[in-house]
Amino acid sequence: MALATEGERDAEPMVLEDGNDIKLRFQPLTANEMSGGRVQFRKVPVPPHRYTPLKQHWMEIYTPVFEQMKIDIRMNLKSRKVELKTRKDTPDTGALQKCADFVHAFMLGFDVADAIALLRLDDLYIESFEIKDVKTLKGEHLSRAIGRLSGKGGKTKFAIENSTKTRIVLADTRIHILGSFANIRVARDSLCSLILGSPAGKVYSKLRTVASRLAEKY
Repeated sequence: MALATEGERDAEPMVLEDGNDIKLRFQPLTANEMSGGRVQFRKVPVPPHRYTPLKQHWMEIYTPVFEQMKIDIRMNLKSRKVELKTRKDTPDTGALQKCADFVHAFMLGFDVADAIALLRLDDLYIESFEIKDVKTLKGEHLSRAIGRLSGKGGKTKFAIENSTKTRIVLADTRIHILGSFANIRVARDSLCSLILGSPAGKVYSKLRTVASRLAEKY
């Protein structure tokens, strides 16, 4: 009689006896088994202005992806993309996409310490929009709107981040928000009010009310 291979042994169900009932409990499939043994890939483009930060923070990105998520990662200098692929020991089918989202968040300008939350939590998202999506502004009007979003020394941006438990990146006329769905909506509404010309004081007041409501809800 042929001996069972290691993979076949892992696939065998565990039999649990509960009184007169017999229950079968199967071991969860790995990402490799779910894909039928095929290697899955993701590629994340690296913008020119993120080359230097990527080089500086490479080990901070590499370590959690390779060691914790069990995903292979490398920088392809020719195509200028970070390449990710599954391994035989990748435990979670969603690990590859989580890692791609993590690397993409860093490319958008989020700090590694903030972006890494995408690996650990399931209900985090990134939403991006342009200032022109809210209101068409040009010249000095656009510059003033960008200034209102940040505030003196970044005060306004930090206040919105802390109240809504989000992280915000202001990349010229493009805005990126990292957080839960509900919190992103509150942060986005505050930013849109500032773009439309609302004074910071009025936005702070509304933000405090909504933030306290969110805190009670959750």
